[in-house]
Amino acid sequence: MTTTIGFIGLGHMGGPMAANLVAAGYDVHGFDLVPASLEQAEKDGVRLAASATDAATDADVVVTMLPNGRLVLGVYDEVLAAAAPGTLFVDSSTIDVADARQANASAVAAGFAALDAPVSGGVGGATAGTLTFMVGGAEGDFARALPLLEVMGRKVVHCGAAGNGQAAKVCNNLILGISMIAVSEAFVLGEKLGLTNQALFDVASTASGQCWALTTNCPVPGPVPTSPANNDYKPGFSAALMTKDLGLAANALRDNGVEGELGLLATSIYEKFAEESGGQDFSAIVNAIRERSA
Repeated sequence: MTTTIGFIGLGHMGGPMAANLVAAGYDVHGFDLVPASLEQAEKDGVRLAASATDAATDADVVVTMLPNGRLVLGVYDEVLAAAAPGTLFVDSSTIDVADARQANASAVAAGFAALDAPVSGGVGGATAGTLTFMVGGAEGDFARALPLLEVMGRKVVHCGAAGNGQAAKVCNNLILGISMIAVSEAFVLGEKLGLTNQALFDVASTASGQCWALTTNCPVPGPVPTSPANNDYKPGFSAALMTKDLGLAANALRDNGVEGELGLLATSIYEKFAEESGGQDFSAIVNAIRERSA
């Protein structure tokens, strides 16, 4: 029997994820507010639903991929009354940990199973089916969701109780945001000191400065041909999304009494940069640092 999936949120990430589920043989009923997203989803074999409630009705699994926690909670308020008994809710949005736990509690109180399952890997990973899923929720619900998560991702990690998937995501992106600033500052300093970018990359990429921000998403053109720096800083992972994720991390730092000076500073730096980035990849922060260093 084919598993029916209601997929709510068919944008840059959700659209390719839903398409991969269709390709794997799942019956996917999708909804989005953006006509262009619906048009592409239909081309990819998604059955279009008239509303979020329509997408969730009679689904075995409901997947949400939405921009923020307010929208996730709103959709849950809308669709929980219409979902069939036994429906599993999987939220792959990146939202505040507190919102994720509230969404889970709402679903469980209504008699459903629920997981938070944010992703890492960007649009490229969503398209290729190579995302990393960080999942919070009960072990049995995780086991039930695992086959479809493995269609959309290369690595799926059960991080513990409800909300822990979002906790892992904000911690990971806190590291990423801080490290990209550090890598960018190092390249600008190297330029000032007379180093070529290639020379610094050749050293740091095989020394103690090695990190993903350097070796995969290198912020300067040349050393990593596939990085956004070699494509006019087209995202990738936009500065606006990095700012959003760092904001979630900053909230978590404050709410939990963590002395996160670098995290709060990185959030402030990206907030300023996002206003002027013009939709560029978050690695374009190197250009802002260079301009301010002139």
